[in-house]
Amino acid sequence: MQMVYECCVHVVDDDEAMRESLSFLLETAGLAVCTYESPTAFLAALPLEQPACLVTDIRMPEMTGIDLLRHLNATGHQLPVIVITGHGDVSLAVEAMKLGAADFIEKPFDDEVLLAAINAARERLRQSGPTDGEREAARSRLASLSKREREVLDGLVAGHPNKTIAFDLGISPRTVEVYRANLMTKLQASSLSDLVRTALLAEGLTR
Repeated sequence: MQMVYECCVHVVDDDEAMRESLSFLLETAGLAVCTYESPTAFLAALPLEQPACLVTDIRMPEMTGIDLLRHLNATGHQLPVIVITGHGDVSLAVEAMKLGAADFIEKPFDDEVLLAAINAARERLRQSGPTDGEREAARSRLASLSKREREVLDGLVAGHPNKTIAFDLGISPRTVEVYRANLMTKLQASSLSDLVRTALLAEGLTR
């Protein structure tokens, strides 16, 4: 089913093929799209005059996605940011969420995952931030976790892979996977980014 959104999507990626692929996907979904080969080129287009969200790669030679997010924060731009990350960059993606990114998506990803993230970003444009009810719900879910589940969650929020968490806790990677599955159920999460967002929301570290 085709999804249509009201905001413009700005895509920043130094890979031309990726920019073209994302542009085609988003335009097919009914979105207005602008692409940029670098964060510098994107920043030159600011200020934005319409509701918008940003999709950016995290590793770029001139300026990283993290640096771009820091710059946006420093200059007061509050547009939702979706970070695209490689498998080895999850810790950077978690750092991006702590800096206010709306979501992160690991490569390779399904088209519908990105479209859903953009849809959620559009909804965030209509809100001034998480409500007290959302924060309380997140705290309630975290309170339902066992001590070991919380330890595994803390490792995930720190951006650690399963093997590192297993070593730190003295358990097997397979056991970490079991705890991770339990976390997904208890925190009503569909992805790692959902787990991280819930933890940050409960601790008042996301806006």
